[in-house]
Amino acid sequence: MSAPRRPAESFDCAPGLQLAAHERLSELQFATLGQRLDRIEALIARLERRLWLAVYGVVAAILVQGAAGLLSVVP
Repeated sequence: MSAPRRPAESFDCAPGLQLAAHERLSELQFATLGQRLDRIEALIARLERRLWLAVYGVVAAILVQGAAGLLSVVP
């Protein structure tokens, strides 16, 4: 009738290895995410410095115009 079956060989697979691979992948993803966040924070810090420099420049220009107006009034 039917041929005799061989007993199945055991092998390490499925849940154990998939979980380990998923953990490694998650670690890599979190490490990459951390690196990206560090770069974004550095970019934001540079942008903040540039913004403050622009604000100080505008304030300085206004003060110079005010001082020039005062100097033109005083002989």
